[in-house]
Amino acid sequence: MAEAKELIDGGEGLAAKLEELRSRLRGLEKVVVAFSGGCDSGFLAWEANRTLGRDQVLCVTAVSGSLAPEELADCEALAKEWNLRWIGLESKEVTDPRYIENGADRCFHCKTELMNLLAPLAVRVGGAVVLGVNVDDLGDHRPGQEAASEQGAVFPLVQAGLTKPEIRRLAKDSGLRIWDKPAAACLASRVPYGSPVTLQKLSSVSKAESALRKLGFSQLRVRHFDETARIEVEIEDMPKVLENREAIVDSIMESGYRNVMLDLRGFRSGSLNESLQLEANDVN
Repeated sequence: MAEAKELIDGGEGLAAKLEELRSRLRGLEKVVVAFSGGCDSGFLAWEANRTLGRDQVLCVTAVSGSLAPEELADCEALAKEWNLRWIGLESKEVTDPRYIENGADRCFHCKTELMNLLAPLAVRVGGAVVLGVNVDDLGDHRPGQEAASEQGAVFPLVQAGLTKPEIRRLAKDSGLRIWDKPAAACLASRVPYGSPVTLQKLSSVSKAESALRKLGFSQLRVRHFDETARIEVEIEDMPKVLENREAIVDSIMESGYRNVMLDLRGFRSGSLNESLQLEANDVN
């Protein structure tokens, strides 16, 4: 996996960033962690629990059709493994017409709903909402970060200057099994902008990606183009796609698709954002 291969060496610089993270957490005293179970939010939850103590940290997973069932199950499993205070709360972004419309600001409305869930909890415990945003996230098209920031969310990993490879290194050093877990954005990110987000589409994507993971693929995306599923896998996994061609086609079609395509450019996180850049270039 590309991100895992970029692990950096440790040293005083990384140790200083870790201490800065702990200092930032101590300054907040109590936190509500938006917990998706990925490497970033997982490491943040782990470190907050270790730094502040279990009673000062509440980890919350937003549960909706945009969250793959396997991801929810892993959140619960991690909470048990790490002795986290954890709850799953129903999130209703999939009923918001602005979210369903699936414009370029879809993530803004999703994070607004998330903050509507978490902010009252933070007020109740007298703490702050913290999100697992890292420095590398700041350059991409991520309107959700803007929404969270506007409602008072804090990004301790960014404040500490931590990059994705550095977080993976620290998670590995802490013995966390999620250190090399592939990034897993919400399922709606598989639906092209302008195509309405529906529970049926999210379910088809979830089933298709789950089937591919069972076939041994880890870093992947199934992009939803009506009756066509466009598969993205790591370049080095391309031969494995051909070796498992029949099983892949059968699994994808059982998930509700009639056509299966392989993106020869390979896995690209946020690849559907490329259309936004093309539109911007056309305007300019």
